[in-house]
Amino acid sequence: MAQVNIQNIEKFFGETEVLKNISLSIEDGEFLVLVGPSGCGKSTLLRMIAGLEDITVGDISIGDKVVNNLPPKERDISMVFQNYALYPHLTVAQNMGFSLMLARAPKAEQERRVNEVAVILGLTNLLERKPKQLSGGQRQRVAMGRAIVRDPKVYLFDEPLSNLDAKLRVAMRAEIKLMHQKIKTTSVYVTHDQVEAMTMANRIAVMNAGRIEQIGKPLEIYDNPKNVFVAGFIGTPSMNLLAATVDLSGNAPLAVLSADLSLPLPLDTDLKEGQKITYGIRPEHLNIASNGAPVKVNVIEPTGSETHLMLSFGEESLVLVARDRVALSPGEMINVAPDLSRVMIFDLESGDRI
Repeated sequence: MAQVNIQNIEKFFGETEVLKNISLSIEDGEFLVLVGPSGCGKSTLLRMIAGLEDITVGDISIGDKVVNNLPPKERDISMVFQNYALYPHLTVAQNMGFSLMLARAPKAEQERRVNEVAVILGLTNLLERKPKQLSGGQRQRVAMGRAIVRDPKVYLFDEPLSNLDAKLRVAMRAEIKLMHQKIKTTSVYVTHDQVEAMTMANRIAVMNAGRIEQIGKPLEIYDNPKNVFVAGFIGTPSMNLLAATVDLSGNAPLAVLSADLSLPLPLDTDLKEGQKITYGIRPEHLNIASNGAPVKVNVIEPTGSETHLMLSFGEESLVLVARDRVALSPGEMINVAPDLSRVMIFDLESGDRI
C-alpha cells in the first residue's frame, strides 16, 4: 500500500486547460472517489496517476517516489476499466492470473494468488468458465480479480459499473466496498454517479471544470457544501436552489423570490437588507405544513419508502420528499414550510456558502 500525492497538477490539450492547479493527498489505505459531471477532468486525473496521460505541470508521487516519468508498468498500480477487457479465449483463472504469467511467477504462486482472490470475490466455482459464460456482474468481478491478483500499491477504478443495470450496480457497489475493507489497499475511484460516491467513499473529491470544488467525508459534504455547485450536485433529488433577496423589514427575516412569493429565513441570520442570495433547502427538509407557503402539486412519484412531489411555487419549481404516504392529486394546492435549521444560504454572485 502507498500514499498518493498530487501536487499543483495542470493539464493542457493544446491550448485547452482541462486540469487547473489540483493538489490532493490520498492516504495509505484510503478509498477516495473523484466525482463530477462529464468533462470535469476526473478521468484525465486518474489516467495521469496511471501514467496513461502526460503531466503538463506538477508532480504525482506514489509512496515516496515521483512517478511523472515512469511508464504505467513501473508504477505498481492496477486499473479496472468500464470495459471489462477480458481475453475471450482464456478461462476466468487464466484471465485473473495473466499478469503473474507475464511476470513469470512460479506456477504454484500463480494458482495460490488466483485461488485466494477467487475466494474474496466469490469466483471459486467459475474459474474454469470463459467470459462468454458469465453475467455482466461476474465479468466485472473477474476484471477486479485480475487487478487484485497483482497485489499493487494502488487500485484505480475508471467508472467500472457504468455498463451494469441498476440492481447489479447496487450489488457491485457493496462488493467493491467489502473488497476494500478486506484488502485495505489505497484506491482511487472515478464516477459521475454521486450515489456511488456517497455510498462507497472514505472521502469524496467533487470536481467541476477542471478544479476540485470540495474534499471531505461523504456526509460532511452533504451536510455542509461549500458552494452552490456542490450543494446542487451532491444529493438525490437535488437541493432546491432559489434566487432571492433578503427582507429584514418585518417581524421575521424573509427570502423574497418575487413580489408575492417569499420563504422564511433563520431568525439568527447575519444577512443584510437587500442582499442577493441563493436559498437552499433539501427536498427531505421541506415539509407539508398548514401554515406554510402555498404550492401546486404537479407530479407525484411514489418510490415505496418515500414519495417525491414536484411542486410549482409561482414560477419556481420545488421538490419535496415525504417519508409517509400522502393522499394527494396532481393540480392540488398544499402548503409547505422549510426546516429552518436546515436552510442553506449562498451568495448569489459567487455561489459561495454564507
